[in-house]
Amino acid sequence: MSDFATQYTLIIFFLMVLFLIWRPRGISEAIPPTISAILIFLAGIVPLSDITKILGIVSGASITILSTIVMSIVLGSIGFFRWAAYNLVNRANGSGILLYWYIILLCFLMTLFFNNDGSILITTPIIIEIVKFLRLKPHQQFPYLLSGALIATAASAPIAVSNLANLIALKIVGLDLNSYVAMMFVPSMVGIAVISLLLYYYFRRDIPSRIPTVLISYAQGKLSVSLSSIPHHPGPPHPAHSHPAHPHPDLHIDHLRHPKHVRHPRHENLVGHPRHQNSIEKVDQPVEIDMSMFRVCIVLIVLIRAGLFIGASFGIPIELIGTIGAILLILYRWYKKRAGPLDIVMKTPWHIILFAFSIYVVVYALHNIGLTALLVEHLREPVSANYLNASLISGGLLTVMSNLFNNLPSVMIGTFTLSEMGLNTSTLQIAYLASIIGSDIGALLTPIGTLASLIWMFLLRENHIRVSWADYLKVTIMVIPIGLIISLLSLYVWVDSLFF
Repeated sequence: MSDFATQYTLIIFFLMVLFLIWRPRGISEAIPPTISAILIFLAGIVPLSDITKILGIVSGASITILSTIVMSIVLGSIGFFRWAAYNLVNRANGSGILLYWYIILLCFLMTLFFNNDGSILITTPIIIEIVKFLRLKPHQQFPYLLSGALIATAASAPIAVSNLANLIALKIVGLDLNSYVAMMFVPSMVGIAVISLLLYYYFRRDIPSRIPTVLISYAQGKLSVSLSSIPHHPGPPHPAHSHPAHPHPDLHIDHLRHPKHVRHPRHENLVGHPRHQNSIEKVDQPVEIDMSMFRVCIVLIVLIRAGLFIGASFGIPIELIGTIGAILLILYRWYKKRAGPLDIVMKTPWHIILFAFSIYVVVYALHNIGLTALLVEHLREPVSANYLNASLISGGLLTVMSNLFNNLPSVMIGTFTLSEMGLNTSTLQIAYLASIIGSDIGALLTPIGTLASLIWMFLLRENHIRVSWADYLKVTIMVIPIGLIISLLSLYVWVDSLFF
């Protein structure tokens, strides 16, 4: 590539990163990458032949994600999120701390069962239902929302099938699923446990110690739920103005509630609305959920998700199975409720798919101007020196790349870089596993690091919950680097001791 192409691409890239972080006037995350991709294509740095390759890479994953989004929207429309939310609150038995750990466990297990994007699409609406149902104050909502999202995304590291990028790269480095799990499960679980504990410690004074309990009843195939009051415990009365200062004043984020100048049809039921902040003992009107329809939809989704793994073993494209499953759910919902697909079209975050494609174009431009060759030249010697170097350097590199331009294209660039270094098999595999930790855990440092975190931000905006980059970074900058380093060191110790 010419000097002009190199300079032009680098300028476009850095401007894209600047606008992604700055986001003037709250522009969508998809706009800077889309404009950058168009400019790069018009300059001929990424020709049409490369665009075709990128479409081949992105299309299957995009269709799979879209089918999962459709499943999530259908689940929401039949009351699944409310059902799950009420049962979690019921199991917490009035303890806000126990509810916190139930949410962490739910998010972890959902990622293992679905994938990180699917988990975010399912668990985030559940958590939103919980914080709205309990009418938690703004600073009390944030621990449940953010911690659940971070754990749901990080939980894609222990097993490769929880992340499409992990599966694609497995073939390049010669690892099968069983070998991946044997080497990766324990180190990544150590990192996830550390992150969970650090998040709890950070938010320990924001998490309410006591929450209301719920009363659940079943009658004629329908579920009804009512909210009971917070249990009172004897103790000295608190003076009206004697509340201690909040340990994290910046986490009293007023923008977690609706903007004051916006009128919303549910405005009187908002979390944190002044009318309700002192009326938590009020019992809600019962909410009914059609349990027969609910059961059928759950069975369909379980069969669809199982079909993804079974179909993949027979060479059937997973996007085809996901699409058929989504259509079946839409048709069943129409049959039972006469609800058309308009709400699904309106609620689907199309801009996230555009973001993924555009980011791939920008990263492919960096590859075309020599980024991969440059990384190989400067990193081959230190990475090949020993396993500790391979773990820390690869994990650190993918963390930086993922937080600059998302983990999906970063895994592609990182894996190609490692495969071109001429490393021996054991060093290549530990470097690859470290890069996955960087792209699954290290990428959580910024909201653009993973598609899952972008979907999470989108879901919050759709529910009129605003979380800024500053709110996000204040937490992750204190938690993620520690979890990342411990995960990478654990990987080195585990693999060096038992496998090589």
